[in-house]
Amino acid sequence: MPFTSPTWNFTGFYSFEVDFAEREEWYSQNTSAVLPSGAFPFQPAAHSQYNAQKPKVSVRWQPLDPKYVGALILRGSYTEAFHAPALSEISPASTQDFSGTFDPFTKEPNLFEVRVIGNPNLQPEVAYEWSYGAVYSPKWIKGLTLSADWWHIDMRSIASLLGTQFIVQNDIPGLIFRGPPRIINGRQVPGLIFLVIDPNENLTGAIFEGLDYEAVYILDSSMFGHGDFGRLTATVNGTWLSRAELQISPDTKRFGIAGELIPFGFTLTGSLPWNRANFSLFYDGPADTWMQGVDVGAVIHYTGQYEDDNVSLTSAFGSFEPPKLQTPRSGPLPWRARKVREWITLDLIASYTFNLSPPASAEVPGLAKDGGKNIQVKEDKEKNVMPVSTAEYNPCGWRAWLNNTTISLGMQNVFDEDPPFVAGGVENGYDESLATIKGRFWYVQLKKRF
Repeated sequence: MPFTSPTWNFTGFYSFEVDFAEREEWYSQNTSAVLPSGAFPFQPAAHSQYNAQKPKVSVRWQPLDPKYVGALILRGSYTEAFHAPALSEISPASTQDFSGTFDPFTKEPNLFEVRVIGNPNLQPEVAYEWSYGAVYSPKWIKGLTLSADWWHIDMRSIASLLGTQFIVQNDIPGLIFRGPPRIINGRQVPGLIFLVIDPNENLTGAIFEGLDYEAVYILDSSMFGHGDFGRLTATVNGTWLSRAELQISPDTKRFGIAGELIPFGFTLTGSLPWNRANFSLFYDGPADTWMQGVDVGAVIHYTGQYEDDNVSLTSAFGSFEPPKLQTPRSGPLPWRARKVREWITLDLIASYTFNLSPPASAEVPGLAKDGGKNIQVKEDKEKNVMPVSTAEYNPCGWRAWLNNTTISLGMQNVFDEDPPFVAGGVENGYDESLATIKGRFWYVQLKKRF
């Protein structure tokens, strides 16, 4: 049940608020109808029970009266999260496939069997999140608002499929099965892969840290004292990823994945560029005119550069020292390493909302006796008058249907920019987690508000 503290107002605490909420969850999943599998031969069929109590605390502090230096707000929050595994994730049923990928440990392509299986021993995943930041609207620049928030996410017991390519690149013990070692050029090399098991596993954890920032400036033309010609709104917002680290199991080291292409099939996250941002500029028509409903603007989407699949690209046939995980350009062929270039697209949108003046009200005739009512006047006489009615006819016709209707025309990816080439995108040559091959796209939208 949420709880909000009273708002205080005294020196140093112009406004101070504390919110507290508690989340209670109960889950029960029945696996009694699932037969044991070869991967879990001694797994008993039973109910699985998951319960959790997770708090959320947030603080909002405005130390000074806005009349002095503008509105300054300091804020922070702490949250605990809980997610129980789905039935499909704990069922030991499996699917079989055959896949091929480049093996950085043998420096050659390999075709092998892949088994994707559920895990009845899967535990709930939990997360601990905190953030702190500030919002500032300076007194001397009217219409400007700046905000920045530093966030930290600590995820534990993450339920995830690792993906075939990820398992092979990191040579995760217990999930890769190889044939006997071979002798090539007088050296012993690992055997060829014949089986990869990709189970739903509880990874030890992952840590993500970064900065969210935003700047909004609203330029109201009426502030110059020469009439109202509309309003311009410019916005810049984005995210800088400072840290992203993953640990597969307690007996393995944590390694960084920030600024890198994440192999396809890895279900925890998509690729992680260091920077992503949006830039927008919108114009709204002046109030109390026919242009009041005009809204036109442009949005630029920016995705920064990040490392390609350099673990594979810098590997060399005949060399059996794979690149280090946190330094993927450390392979024997470092000059083959590359970055995925930035991707910038432009969207345009124009819309008009009809705000028609309401029709003149018309009274509904009353239902009093004799079409009216009798009132007492001077000399004890009565007079019949019509009743005063506050009811109105419901507006109808084309004006009623057109009022509060918004028509929008937009175009995404105006310059038809192709997604950047990704050497690690073995299926189609681009990163599906961040980009799309949809190209230039027109759309029309009609929205009616009643």
